Amino acid sequence: MNEKGKLYLVPTPIGNLEDITLRAIRVLKEADLILAEDTRTSAPLLKHFDIHQKVFSHHQHNEHQSSNEIVKFLLEGKNIALISDAGTPAISDPGFYLVREALKFDIAVECLPGATAFVPALVNSGFPTDKFCFEGFLPLKKGRQTRYKFLAGEERTIILYESPHRLLKTLDEMATYFGADRQLSVSRELTKMFEETVRGTVAEVKLYYETHPAKGEFVICVAGAESKTSKNKYKDEEE
Repeated sequence: MNEKGKLYLVPTPIGNLEDITLRAIRVLKEADLILAEDTRTSAPLLKHFDIHQKVFSHHQHNEHQSSNEIVKFLLEGKNIALISDAGTPAISDPGFYLVREALKFDIAVECLPGATAFVPALVNSGFPTDKFCFEGFLPLKKGRQTRYKFLAGEERTIILYESPHRLLKTLDEMATYFGADRQLSVSRELTKMFEETVRGTVAEVKLYYETHPAKGEFVICVAGAESKTSKNKYKDEEE
């Protein structure tokens, strides 16, 4: 009977190729096959590091069907590495379903530490890092308003991902649900040549991006809401 293989989740650079780890390169070179979110996007990275393993597509549109086949390979003893287009697999990218299916069959799963966009954005923000909530991309339509209402009272630092063409709309929505005076830190093009972080109130950040075209992928850090305890304390002191 074949010994089971292992599923590796391998983070890849979010912009700067120097951010890949030596261990990530070794695991990719030793894997029996590599799963990529988009094989065309991953090809230059793999070529750059002289990695020539077979690469198969694994993305949100085929992951349920694909996962069944991958589990069979793992049960046959194949070691498989999963990568996304950038960052850590399963963080706002495909991977969660495959990990869950592998664990159902007692297949070993190992996630390597490495690049992910929200950590540097959070640290750069200047907001509290001891407690935070990561929301990824908010729902596009159904449930979006409900989510905003829920997050409006969140006292921890909130982290969101957003695309450039929806940024201004999202800032408008934040002004409505969080208030125009809520503090934000908006990072884009992290680790790349034109990396930028804009800090200020929702109104100030929106004004900036109305005159500076939004380019690249964005990480939005939102200061947590002021606690009711703090509000009452300030009110008592004023009285």
